[in-house]
Amino acid sequence: MVDSNSKDAIRAVLFSEFHPQAGPKITYQVPENYVTKETFDAISAYIIPKPQLQHCTISLNMSGCKIVGFPCKIEHQRYTRNALQFNLCFVFDTWARTAQYELTVQKFAEYLVTLEKEKSFISEPETCSQLPSIMEKVMTDINLKKSCTVKMEPWTLYLKVVRLAPDPPPVEDYDVPVLTDDSTMRLDQWDLTTQQVLPYIDGVNHVMKIGALSDVALELVKACLKNLLYYQAVRLQPFFLYSNIYAVTPQFKNLLENLQMQSECLAVVSRSERFFPSFRDVVLFYSSLTYGATLKDVCVRLSPHNLKIDERALIQFGLTKGIIRRVNKYPIYDNGSKSPDPVQRLFDGSNSLDAICCKLGKSSQDMEEKIEGDPDVVVVWK
Repeated sequence: MVDSNSKDAIRAVLFSEFHPQAGPKITYQVPENYVTKETFDAISAYIIPKPQLQHCTISLNMSGCKIVGFPCKIEHQRYTRNALQFNLCFVFDTWARTAQYELTVQKFAEYLVTLEKEKSFISEPETCSQLPSIMEKVMTDINLKKSCTVKMEPWTLYLKVVRLAPDPPPVEDYDVPVLTDDSTMRLDQWDLTTQQVLPYIDGVNHVMKIGALSDVALELVKACLKNLLYYQAVRLQPFFLYSNIYAVTPQFKNLLENLQMQSECLAVVSRSERFFPSFRDVVLFYSSLTYGATLKDVCVRLSPHNLKIDERALIQFGLTKGIIRRVNKYPIYDNGSKSPDPVQRLFDGSNSLDAICCKLGKSSQDMEEKIEGDPDVVVVWK
């Protein structure tokens, strides 16, 4: 729930019109005098704008508040100057995040257009006088429960604030993007750069390799992936290697308790569409993933092929559901009496082995050999 104390709460609702003689004016606002006449006069050209900006969402900051509106114009000979111009605005604190309210403002304004065309709701003083109570109800309900229903027979207005997804995590060179649903991914839904990148997102290629294969600059690849992450079209996973170490998380209990997840898991991790592994063997495999044991060690001991388990699919499923996590390796150069070489400078405890491999263009095996053969380097797993 969002209350009036929320940083993104609506502070006021403003209804403005263009008066044939007086020009732009505030007809109603709830609460009264929240936006002063001086502030309104300074921004009135944007509240009741030129034709080029009408029927567009407009956001502006002025005098400590942010105003989001959708100016409308109804042309008809029955109006003075043959047009009725108005704007329905939500007012917020200047620092508020308001993108999620834009469609709500637009829908409210378009509802008023419909009422005016059908019932002369705005142009008739008797009906227009009902507007302040409607504005107050909208502000109160949306602040409290993010939705509101307004009934004006024979029409009913349903308003709901769309929840914005959180900002996606940063995309690293060594991350491996995986499509969340290949069947619904259509190239023509995306911009040209994303269309160039998408064919190389296969759950195997890491970000740097995707940039090289698609001939797209690395920063543009990362920008495309952040956009796809925002729309939940992809997810990021660590690079798959048999030398990786994984460990179960507290979410592992969800697999043990959720029958639907169990069925999904068996279907995904099975080597055959006809013969599924036993759930006991899947749990045994996951439970064997722990600190000090690489995936290769676990595979040698349990032989996933004989258990009908596809180990790559099992790891991907576990990472996707959050029931396992990658344990990363961080090399640290530990010899204060000798200056580090260019490679050793990267061994500062902040760069994982994956990140170092990508920065140097080296394979994991090459870097593992260098680390193991360097007595001045210690390794931290976390």
